[in-house]
Amino acid sequence: MRVVGRTRAVALLGLSGAIVEVEADISAQLPKIVLIGLPDTALQQATHRVRAAATNSGIPLSANAITVNLSPASLPKHGSGFDLAIAVACLAAAGDVDGSSVERVVHIGELALDGRLRPVAGVLPAVIAAYRAGFDTVMVPSANVAEAALVPGVRVIGVAGLRDAAIWHGGSFDAVPIDPIPGPPGQHDDGPRHHPDIADVVGQDAAVFALQVAAVGGHHAFLLGPPGAGKTMLADRLPGLLPDLDEEAALEVSSIRSLSGLTVGVALSNRPPIESPHHTATAAAMVGGGSGVIRPGAAVRAAHGVLFLDEAPEFQTVVLDALRQPLETGMISIHRANAVAHFPARFQLLLAANPCPCGQFGVEGGDCSCPPNARRRYLARLSGPLLDRVDIQLRVQRVTAAHLRVAQQRAGDADGTSIDSASARSAVERARATSSERLGGTPWRLNNEVPGEWLRARERRPSLQAMTALDRALERGGVTMRGYDRVLRVAWSIADIEGSVMPTAEHIAQALYLRRGI
Repeated sequence: MRVVGRTRAVALLGLSGAIVEVEADISAQLPKIVLIGLPDTALQQATHRVRAAATNSGIPLSANAITVNLSPASLPKHGSGFDLAIAVACLAAAGDVDGSSVERVVHIGELALDGRLRPVAGVLPAVIAAYRAGFDTVMVPSANVAEAALVPGVRVIGVAGLRDAAIWHGGSFDAVPIDPIPGPPGQHDDGPRHHPDIADVVGQDAAVFALQVAAVGGHHAFLLGPPGAGKTMLADRLPGLLPDLDEEAALEVSSIRSLSGLTVGVALSNRPPIESPHHTATAAAMVGGGSGVIRPGAAVRAAHGVLFLDEAPEFQTVVLDALRQPLETGMISIHRANAVAHFPARFQLLLAANPCPCGQFGVEGGDCSCPPNARRRYLARLSGPLLDRVDIQLRVQRVTAAHLRVAQQRAGDADGTSIDSASARSAVERARATSSERLGGTPWRLNNEVPGEWLRARERRPSLQAMTALDRALERGGVTMRGYDRVLRVAWSIADIEGSVMPTAEHIAQALYLRRGI
């Protein structure tokens, strides 16, 4: 009776992974390796890599025909990360290694022609998928060991080459020292990034307050102002106001970075990411895509952090409109003919724009040369449905000498009112704790996620007097019904910052200003 070698690998589709059973059978036919089970082109070429790697490692495969099946056959399989599993399954079928040892281990890795193992992208989500499927031992390339070890409860075996893997599985081969293949240079994620301090911002008190409110409730924001007003400076400081990520979010952020081809560090990064794509980015670069392996885009890499679009009107309309679904659902779904990949995309969108193509409209002393039609067309590139999903819309002006003197005076006062990122983040954390207590028992964690009908319920609705200004704005068409609910969400965030149990008329007036400040 012929022996069938069996082991496991992982097929990734988005961040989701499925266990693939790799079976190898040897038959008395002419030498060849036949790979079946819906492999893509890169995986189909594994037959050549595996045979060459085994021969150059001193453990050649059987000279007979080998059939390798990847099950379930209906599941699409992409990439070169199946090489190691295919090789050890073939060795198990030939009896060169212990079949029971091979069967209980999940193998991930790409083989070089000399038998060494190359690191592959997506090891972290693959190991997570293996652990959730009930496997507690994985074998990966040496360069991926630190990343795989971030998953608790999994035994990680790092090997430099196929020969080392065969020896570990009981093969009777002499160990030959080899130099492992390192990760690609310049592709390492060195952990938390240093974010500039909000105390550096001068003369933009309203914008600083708006950023704090946005950080508390996870609100999207739009800053409109001339060049030099500090829009990019403010955007760079928003991640520094956000609280640290919890373990689940940090693992998800690191998994996304792993899938993007970045080597994750020896510890999970607990700081929110920020992505700033250039305005020439395509829709695929923004949300993700690819003809073979589906890779995450900038909006996915910004999950649990900030997506900053500078010069937002310069982006293609189709790119901006592609963000409307993730802004509502927090997910991005990429459809292909034989599969659908889902990615998390719950980020804070921060838009920045000039008031006109030349940037001088409305600037004191500025000379705007743009005709009215050009100004309207420029800002009309940001569609109404997109802006309606942005809670905070604020105009920022250039800082004057008077603003600078006031800031210097505050800095010199013993009780100055300037705020730094550390104290602002502490205030945000306290406000979020208040909102979490209020939202306890619900599926929502931030004010931005709460549906309007929940906010408008009688026991949570502010008093009629407090709602007068907002009701009047709705009657006059100043806000839509979606905008009405979003003003309420911002008002709750302001109330949480100030420790109020219910939004007051002043809080709602501030929220209306932040909504209609442009």
